[in-house]
Amino acid sequence: MRGIRVAVAALVLAMSATAGGAAEVTVLSTPTMKGVFNELAPAFARATGHTLVFTFEGVPVLKRQIEAGEKFDAAVLLPAAVDDLARLGKIAAGSRSDVARTAAGVAIRMGAPMPKVASSEDLKRTLLAARSISYSSESVSGSYFLHLLDRLGIAADVKPKLLAVAGRSPVEAVARGEAELTVITVPNIIGVEGVALAGVLPDELQNYTTFSVGISANASEPKAVAQLIAFLHSPAAAAAIRSKGLEPIAP
Repeated sequence: MRGIRVAVAALVLAMSATAGGAAEVTVLSTPTMKGVFNELAPAFARATGHTLVFTFEGVPVLKRQIEAGEKFDAAVLLPAAVDDLARLGKIAAGSRSDVARTAAGVAIRMGAPMPKVASSEDLKRTLLAARSISYSSESVSGSYFLHLLDRLGIAADVKPKLLAVAGRSPVEAVARGEAELTVITVPNIIGVEGVALAGVLPDELQNYTTFSVGISANASEPKAVAQLIAFLHSPAAAAAIRSKGLEPIAP
C-alpha cells in the first residue's frame, strides 16, 4: 500500500503540471471495476482537478442505456461492447483502451466449509452439492455461469437451485445467507464483507474477462477522459488494479 501512495504522489506532481481546468467526468462502468475506481478516483482528482462521477451497472444494462442515448464521457465495458458501440457511433472510433483483466472464482459465505474447485470434477461436485447458488441475471458473468452449467452437463440438476438476482451483486446474496455460493469475477469477491474466495476456476473452465475504456463520441470532456485513460495505465493504477484481484494491461 505504501508503494501505491508513493507512486500516486509522483503522478500527482507529473499530471498537475499538464492539467487544464477542472472538469466533471461522467463514467459508466461495470461493477467489477468499482473497487479500483474507489481507490483511484481521489488520486486522479488530486492529480488533475477533475471529478469522476460514476454509474455502476452490468455491461448489458449499460450498453442498452448508451444505445438509447444515455449521456456519458467514458464507458468501462467489455471489449466487444465498446467495439459494438463504436460501430453505432456512440463511442469514438479508435478510442478503446484495454486496461485490466481478471479470472472467475467461487465465492462462499465467510466461515463456511471451503469447497473444492481446483478441477472440473471438483467444481462439478461442489455445484451439485450446493443447496442454493446465486447468479446475476443482468451480467456477462451470469451468462457465462449458465453456459458453464451446460458445459459441465449439470444444468438440469443445478438450475432448480439457482437464485437470480438483479440490481445487486449475487455476492451480496451469499453474504446474507440467501445463497450458499456464487461464481463471478474475482474482484467482485475480494474485500466484500461476509464472503470468502474459495478459489478460481480450473484452467480448462476459466473465463478471463478484459475491461476496456471507450470515449463517448459526444463527450463533453474528451481531454479529461484522455487523462483518465493515461492515469489507468500508470504504475500507481497498476498497483491498485492488482490489489483488487485484476491484472493491468499495458497500453
